[in-house]
Amino acid sequence: MTDNEASNIEVIYSPEVINKRVRELAAEIEAAGLKNLLVIAILKGSFIFAADLIRALHEVGLAPEVDFITLSSYRTGTQSTGQVEILRDIDMDVSGRNILLVDDILESGRTLAFAKDLLSARGAQQISTCILLNKPGHRAVDVGADFQAFDCPDVFVVGYGMDVAYRYRQLPFVGCITHE
Repeated sequence: MTDNEASNIEVIYSPEVINKRVRELAAEIEAAGLKNLLVIAILKGSFIFAADLIRALHEVGLAPEVDFITLSSYRTGTQSTGQVEILRDIDMDVSGRNILLVDDILESGRTLAFAKDLLSARGAQQISTCILLNKPGHRAVDVGADFQAFDCPDVFVVGYGMDVAYRYRQLPFVGCITHE
């Protein structure tokens, strides 16, 4: 990213604020008493959040198993297509497991609802959800999160794993593009 690109991004949540909240989330998840926990990160946008959260879960004494699923309803655009596709499935059996689904943003709700339904159909015992950002103004399905870091303003966000057309994932903060 060039200096010019960086100047086009307004920081919404700084690295310090994110780090503090991720640690708080880990404590909340630990207090929920989930046993035999399997964390499933919904890729690609949640990968940095999921990594930080998993390390924070370790710090509070949890040792979850971890798997990944790649789902997409955006592709390279900035609006959901309305259809969720499995681009890469999980490897582990979820039967009888307590699942913690980790996603970057809850907006339309389609991706999270799809993932919950899929894991439920595969026999998961309990499915909890943890999101970085909640953007409730655009819900297309009735789904909420059990754990959330922040409310999101009604702007398209990038950074901390989230992108637009594969750019800006590397940013250590959550921000919005002010102009290109």
